[in-house]
Amino acid sequence: MADAKIEAAKAHWSGRMVSNGMPLADFQDVTTQTKSWDDWCTALSEKGDMHADLGNEAEANGFSLSAGEHYVTAAVCYHFGKFLFVNNPEQMKSTHQKAVKIYTRSLPYLSPPGERVSIPYGKSKLYGNLRKPIGIKTPPVVILIMGLDSAKEEMYHNETLFLDRGMATLTFDGPGQGEAEYDLAICPEYEKPVQSVINFIKTRKEIDGNSIGLWGVSMGGYYAPRAAAFCENLKGCIALSGPFDLALCYDSLPELTRTCFNYRSGGTTDQSFREIASRMTLKHVAKQISCPLFIVSGLLDRVIPSDHALMLETAATNAPEIKHLAIADGGHVVNNRAYKYRQACADWMAKRMME
Repeated sequence: MADAKIEAAKAHWSGRMVSNGMPLADFQDVTTQTKSWDDWCTALSEKGDMHADLGNEAEANGFSLSAGEHYVTAAVCYHFGKFLFVNNPEQMKSTHQKAVKIYTRSLPYLSPPGERVSIPYGKSKLYGNLRKPIGIKTPPVVILIMGLDSAKEEMYHNETLFLDRGMATLTFDGPGQGEAEYDLAICPEYEKPVQSVINFIKTRKEIDGNSIGLWGVSMGGYYAPRAAAFCENLKGCIALSGPFDLALCYDSLPELTRTCFNYRSGGTTDQSFREIASRMTLKHVAKQISCPLFIVSGLLDRVIPSDHALMLETAATNAPEIKHLAIADGGHVVNNRAYKYRQACADWMAKRMME
């Protein structure tokens, strides 16, 4: 009998894994040959090792572009090995460290290249990857905001969409995410880390600190509009399949997702988990969003029901523009039909940046 958790991963995240850079053959190998969820992280770590070896060989032979591409693929495999593997924290963290290390190694070889940056956040630091389009002086910048189980090492293909259209990207791990998840719990008031990122951007003279947009995926589809309700002078905000009010769908979340939320929330009891989830709502703040808003939802979403997107569309009464792209055959974040929204989002943001 197939492992229920592996079957859930296939059902909910197959489109995401492949559209974000895991080779289809690797995905098929892991999801058909791995018999137990306990072996999931190991199986994908081994795939990551294989791609890292290809990168090492390419780098040794002087093929830096190929090396960067192989390292990015390795990082994606490592990431999806650890992304929900909270049942084994030690293995999760060690595999995550491999993802961070190999992706950082790829940065100088990418086109355009990237830079690992450290962002002050209270008494802590947040880490991100900054990439700037080639040939554009002082480009506008899009802040890419992660979800519950995503991390900056997963975002190469999403960054490319903005970079190709003349925008810089700053992809960062916030509280409860990626590199920050081990020291900082989930922050429902996500305007706090986003404001820290904006403050950092304004210290960088080679990018335009007056032309900033937000993009948020999954739980980041809550974090981005939440931040837009408090952070000023944004050019636009893209919200992909985020919850409007997490408490409304907490009980219906896939088991892996709910377990991951509980683990990264900072709570210790069922009551505390639910209290933290109840703080993750746009109900009383969506009316404060004053920048253009692009909402994407999949009507077949089995993680965050698509009616949450309608709630945001209805509640954001002061946004000067709202575009809601609802994909009839789209699942969570519409990654099973990525071509139906990714280019449209990037084009929309590029136009907002020019206004």
